[in-house]
Amino acid sequence: MNAHEQEHMWSTRYRDAGQDYVFGTTPNRFLAAQSARLASGSNALSVADGEGRNAVWLAEQGLQVTATEISPVALEKARKLAAGRHVDVDFVLADAVAWDYPEAAFDFVVGIFIQFADPVQRERMFAGMARALRPGGHLIVQGYAPKQLEYRTGGPSAVENLYTADLLRTAFPGLEIVHLQEYEDVLDEGVGHKGQSALVGLVARKPAA
Repeated sequence: MNAHEQEHMWSTRYRDAGQDYVFGTTPNRFLAAQSARLASGSNALSVADGEGRNAVWLAEQGLQVTATEISPVALEKARKLAAGRHVDVDFVLADAVAWDYPEAAFDFVVGIFIQFADPVQRERMFAGMARALRPGGHLIVQGYAPKQLEYRTGGPSAVENLYTADLLRTAFPGLEIVHLQEYEDVLDEGVGHKGQSALVGLVARKPAA
């Protein structure tokens, strides 16, 4: 699916939800579990952030946050969420695959359920995310595992877009794995992610220079 088709699909989904937030307004649980790593005053990039729930939460932790998102409808809702929670986020309208990721610009790079990307797009996006990390910075990624196709409680229908621990172990050469697990949990993230789920979580660190 190209960028135009992605934008149309996601904008339609977010628009059809009306005032509701498709994936809720609370942060992803795996991301929130990393709160002890998030040093106040540092900065973070949230990739393909959707309606803002993760970026807003990161800003509430005291970080300066940049969030990319391809859907202008989602960004409008994200800005509303940030205003309601009294935080500032730099929301950027951008295709997460083709965006020009700045080099060594962020202490944290976050990708939560960014599995719209096929393997070719994923390789390009992951390379950009790694490039954007400063030395000593942390990458935080959460995604669905292939068993999710049995649960059908969220995520893509294409198995090649799903993650395994082995895939993530080799996807970021040059980063040191801090935490990597495949596990199951019951998600309650709006109507978009709801129910028993097969998940993968990764925290990796770019070695200090």
